[in-house]
Amino acid sequence: MGMIQHYLLPPLLAVGLVIAGCGGSEQQPAPAEQPQAAPPTQAQPSSQPLVTGLPDFTALVEKEGPAVVNISTVTHRDASDQQQQMEQLPEFFRRFFDEFGGGMPEQEDVRSLGSGFIISSDGYVLTNNHVVADADEIVVRLQDRRELDAELVGADEQSDLALLKVEASDLPVVNIGSSENLKVGEWVLAIGAPFGFDSSVTAGIVSAKGRSLPSDNYVPFIQTDVAINPGNSGGPLFNLNGEVVGINSQIISRSGGYMGLSFAIPMDMAMDVVEQLKDTGKVSRGWLGVLVQEVDRDLAESFGLERPMGALVAQVVDGSPAAAAGLQPGDVIIEFDGHQIERSGDLPKVVGTIKPDSEVDLTVMRDGGKKDLSVTVGELPEDPRQAATGGGESAQGGVLGLQVRDASAAELARAKAESGVVVAKVEEGPARAAGVRSGDILVSLNNQPVKDIDTLQDIVENLPEQGTVPALVNRGGNARFIALKLGQ
Repeated sequence: MGMIQHYLLPPLLAVGLVIAGCGGSEQQPAPAEQPQAAPPTQAQPSSQPLVTGLPDFTALVEKEGPAVVNISTVTHRDASDQQQQMEQLPEFFRRFFDEFGGGMPEQEDVRSLGSGFIISSDGYVLTNNHVVADADEIVVRLQDRRELDAELVGADEQSDLALLKVEASDLPVVNIGSSENLKVGEWVLAIGAPFGFDSSVTAGIVSAKGRSLPSDNYVPFIQTDVAINPGNSGGPLFNLNGEVVGINSQIISRSGGYMGLSFAIPMDMAMDVVEQLKDTGKVSRGWLGVLVQEVDRDLAESFGLERPMGALVAQVVDGSPAAAAGLQPGDVIIEFDGHQIERSGDLPKVVGTIKPDSEVDLTVMRDGGKKDLSVTVGELPEDPRQAATGGGESAQGGVLGLQVRDASAAELARAKAESGVVVAKVEEGPARAAGVRSGDILVSLNNQPVKDIDTLQDIVENLPEQGTVPALVNRGGNARFIALKLGQ
């Protein structure tokens, strides 16, 4: 453990403050008599403070703590994996291990620790998927030090949840609450086993709701400042009523330890996953079949929006529900199934909660006006992204500052684009300022498809001299709208 440093106020500063606040010993002349002041106006009563004290968590911990468990896992090393690693070594090392080392050193089993909590007295336990993923043995340890072998009922990688079952009865259970009514600024408390320290309690407040993380498209995370560390994963997040409102799942850290940002899976979503895992062992989610991006200020201007809002459709997957409903690249989805879509990250979360084969309404902004559509939501496939084709010479992109050439069929197939032109060179101009790179495929410009060099030149000739226009580019198979500012 590193050195513990104690930080104290400098003694001279403290003394100086005391001296400054005391009168001198010399007698001071009496002040001249002052005219009598007008009676003071009656002071207004001060308002009641919004915060009256810190909460006492002791009763909550005593009541709910016994239902929080430690989870340990063992993953056995496969002999075939070891043999495969041996075959990948250079010949010299293989001979060395065979002749002098008696073969490659045996690798130990992989062990991990996490947390969980009991949700039913007959032995169902909820935790994170990443705590038990690929485990060959799962052991649940209760606060009374009983250790029970657990069976994996089902797991959902998308939400990072796993449901376990132990053979026991009359177990202590947590009180399940709702995350819907949770408010930013509300006190919350976590119980878990950070770094293997059993039944550790940490507290803080909810710092945000509905957070999107880059690796999780379907979870509207609860963000807190509760101290969470490795080993807390899968443990419960309680409100002051002693109700579980979330499952501690992730932190953002540059060091691997807590740095002030913790994220929990909302309990309402988790219980829906639990019911599906109990019934079928897997989770079905709604699927629309679009790739979307955020609308920034420049893109909002280029699409005629009053402010940045909605989810901008950058690509529609062939054969998807979105394609059948008539959605197009350049549409900005602002409402889906009655839910306002403020940010692009809102859309996957809403779509994912809808049961497959349900018909829902949506509203998009298209060509500066609102358009209502109806879509039959599909079931999220293993890999919803699909692909397509194209053709050779080079041309100037004129006022855009681009040199382009027709795309070959292989280039379009690799980029998962149906048509477009390849950016051969980016010169000074709007395209460079917007971040266009060599190798990008320009798919559309000003909401008009770019099929080849000739169509691009026709579009460029009809662009306005001033203003902002949208361009759809495909980079490495990912379609993305950018805003080109003309005449600057």
